[in-house]
Amino acid sequence: MSSYAEILLVEDDIALAQWVKDFLETEGFSVTHLADGLGVVATISGGKHDLLLLDLMLPGLNGIEVCKQVRELSQIPIIMLTARVDEIDEVIGLEVGANDYITKPVKPRVLLARIKSALRIGSMLSHSDSSDLVFGGLEIHKASKRVILNGKNVALTTGLFDFLCLLAENAGEVVSREKVFQELKSREYDGLDRRFDVMISNLRKLLDDDIEDKERIKTVWGKGYLFVPDAW
Repeated sequence: MSSYAEILLVEDDIALAQWVKDFLETEGFSVTHLADGLGVVATISGGKHDLLLLDLMLPGLNGIEVCKQVRELSQIPIIMLTARVDEIDEVIGLEVGANDYITKPVKPRVLLARIKSALRIGSMLSHSDSSDLVFGGLEIHKASKRVILNGKNVALTTGLFDFLCLLAENAGEVVSREKVFQELKSREYDGLDRRFDVMISNLRKLLDDDIEDKERIKTVWGKGYLFVPDAW
């Protein structure tokens, strides 16, 4: 019987790594373990793995550096393991390209749910038609400029549609104000113009993201905007 997915686990705590490996294999995954960050890029470049489970604090090359290097060659889903809550902003990928993070001590069901979510999102993105973007209940049809949320059409202006597409095409990554202005206005950001902050607010209302417990599109202060791919 084939495995559910191939996971590369990079963790220097051998006891924890063995526990995670045993647990995931009982859930149907195939797990390869590395104890440091030095061989990760070469292993990922082989192309057989579906997800990278990466510890933040590693000997040889730390998880942040590994994540940066991996992102230069692959869009494989990356979940980082960390005990350092003060570095969560870094770990969730606002700077280095990780898709998610899990704090230690690792809870089995949380780990399993996060892995399945990351794999599902990756599958949706890779199998969607090139003119469409699909995230859960949200469908963005670029050719026809239609947006559907939970089966209902959402009317957007051309400007809002183009802005949403830009964010969705960079799902899970912070899009800087500089990039937004270059892509959508073909000019540099002057440091003062807040038009896209207003547009973010409008998008959130139109896409049912104006309730406190929903965070589908975020403003990351001092950095830019983040479309959360698994929040739909």
